[in-house]
Amino acid sequence: MKIKLLLDEDVQLAVAHALRQRGYDVYHAQELNRKGISDGDQLRFSAKQGRCLFSYNVKDFVLLHNDYLEDGREHFGIIVSKHLPIGETLLRLLSLLKRFSRESIKNQIEFL
Repeated sequence: MKIKLLLDEDVQLAVAHALRQRGYDVYHAQELNRKGISDGDQLRFSAKQGRCLFSYNVKDFVLLHNDYLEDGREHFGIIVSKHLPIGETLLRLLSLLKRFSRESIKNQIEFL
């Protein structure tokens, strides 16, 4: 089954549009009026929605991932990256999404 995504507010909105054009179920934090929400709340929300979270905020989401593992909590995957041009982000993200399913990325953190 394809990964469902939630893109953090720091990711370009155009990435969400491009992924949708390629058949992915994706929401952007801005579209859900979730700008300014803490990283912890974004991850909890994405987990409740069964969505993998993608963010450029590497440091904070690595820490949150480790906290989840230590506490025995589950999430539906975290993908992080340094800021890249939109085209490069999309190419790397599409490559990663082809390699993983919703099940195989669960509780994992992946770097673009």
